[in-house]
Amino acid sequence: MKMRVVVLLAAAGCVLAQGPPPGPAPGRGRMGFGGSPDGARFVGAEAGMPGRVVKNAPYSADLVTETVQVLADGNRIRQSLQVKVYRDSEGRTRREQSVNLNGLGSNSNMPQLVFINDPVSGVNYALNATDRTGTKTTRTPGGGRMGMGLGMGKNGGARRGAASDQNLKTEALGRQTMEGVPVDGRRVTMTVPAGQMGNDQPLQIVTETWFSPDLQTVVLSKRSDPRSGETVTRMTNISRSEPPRALFEPPSDYKLTESMGRVPRRGAGQSPPK
Repeated sequence: MKMRVVVLLAAAGCVLAQGPPPGPAPGRGRMGFGGSPDGARFVGAEAGMPGRVVKNAPYSADLVTETVQVLADGNRIRQSLQVKVYRDSEGRTRREQSVNLNGLGSNSNMPQLVFINDPVSGVNYALNATDRTGTKTTRTPGGGRMGMGLGMGKNGGARRGAASDQNLKTEALGRQTMEGVPVDGRRVTMTVPAGQMGNDQPLQIVTETWFSPDLQTVVLSKRSDPRSGETVTRMTNISRSEPPRALFEPPSDYKLTESMGRVPRRGAGQSPPK
């Protein structure tokens, strides 16, 4: 059990250092707020833009992800994950969640995990709230290119390079209000031609995102993929009040180990934090 927790914390720290995905990509890679086309979940991923610090847009919310996969015999597999997310006016983020083994084992003895990304101090924390231990990673300049990443564009849509693909169709869905905030919708339909993956018939993967310009994050995403089912990730109980500063610091009685991480360079088209 202890070794499993160490591995989860280490993996989560790596994801936080890279930055979170904004929403489901129309192609390969992660989907939603931390899932992937094959159903795997990346512990520690957060809602927002990868590698981007968003200031003056504080909030807290519950983030709920539900996946339904329909098997050939009509049987359905349902999985869910609920986490709590926070961001303060300086762009610090916090994510609280329980480890979810999704049926691979009992969740009853799994730890409560907390992930803190502090771009002001240049540190990340991966904390085990159950045994009050954690890892502190201090980031140093260097590393590879950091773009908008993961097939996503500025407002949760497809990359400009992918938008010209003849197998991609993008539709604007207009503006709505969700959870008290205005959001702009976009639907991307990707068609996988027959034979490209050994498929007899064309496959359609539909991704729908609702992006909040005020919060600079995706409030609702839906992804329908015949290979893996449907995944819906939504923010609920959004509060735009400033979260307490103490949420972005580990408690003084935690036992921390320290490591060094590298901060990827900003890619073309990505503006520096303000």
